Amino acid sequence: MEHKEVKHLIDWNYWSDDEIKSILEFAVYVKNNRVFFTGHLQGRTLAMLFQKTSTRTRVSFEAGMTELGGHAIYLDWMASNFQLSDIDFEAEYLSRNVSVIMARMKRHEDLLKLQSGSKVPLINGCCNLFHPCQALADMLTIYMDKGTLENTNLCYIGVHNNVVNSLISITTALGVHLTLVTPIAAKESIVEEVVEKAKLNKTISWEKNLTYAVNNSDYIYTDTWVDMEFFNDPSYQEKKKERINIMMPYQLNSELLKNSKAKIMHDMPIHAGYEITREVVQSEKSIIFQQSENRLDAQKAIILKLIKE
Repeated sequence: MEHKEVKHLIDWNYWSDDEIKSILEFAVYVKNNRVFFTGHLQGRTLAMLFQKTSTRTRVSFEAGMTELGGHAIYLDWMASNFQLSDIDFEAEYLSRNVSVIMARMKRHEDLLKLQSGSKVPLINGCCNLFHPCQALADMLTIYMDKGTLENTNLCYIGVHNNVVNSLISITTALGVHLTLVTPIAAKESIVEEVVEKAKLNKTISWEKNLTYAVNNSDYIYTDTWVDMEFFNDPSYQEKKKERINIMMPYQLNSELLKNSKAKIMHDMPIHAGYEITREVVQSEKSIIFQQSENRLDAQKAIILKLIKE
């Protein structure tokens, strides 16, 4: 008997443009019709494996699975045997008990080892290279705010990181123009194939003039300048200080945004006073909390799609 290939979500780069458009349309439908999916996944279980800390990923996946009628199991990497055994072996065992796995990993390489062992869909809940669930929630947020993605200019201001890579992937597929203002863009953080596809589709550009970028965008997006696991790490404080010195001129504050009509986005957690001020977070231009809320419906759509596949 021929076995159907399991579909995973490692990043949108591995999905076709039509598949990405379809999942966004489905996420909109799920958000507008939550009651239709109540109890839809009764008897199904999601395993949530966390190597990185989390608030939104943990809450939104578990709440989402509960609302869909299923069950979610929380697995702390350090309290499991994943750290003791071959990752693919543990993943294969896990996949024989659950319908879908979500993993939030520090290293992309370990995520791929999980994928190689899993016999059920694997969802990347965040790794050092990609954050696809966040990117879908971001596009859902813009669509719900604007009613369309056509002729949309999104500007990301900050450090080139995993969020940027997934934003590039998804905006390329959806035809949203992404402008990057990224003074710090380490080579190891950039996925060249993703950037090259965006260049080919002419959906990406880089801008050094911060004022011009801000005043010519519909949405302005920022993120932490220091990865969350390093922010309070004593051994990382010197590099943190160095990054802050470079990035402070790029802070989203009222002065920078005074002539901009753009809506403000941030994937959270927020380090107020660094990449963004509290005043901007709580301003009328901010759609940050709508954006974080949309993780729930975006991820419901992903789970439903992958289990159905």
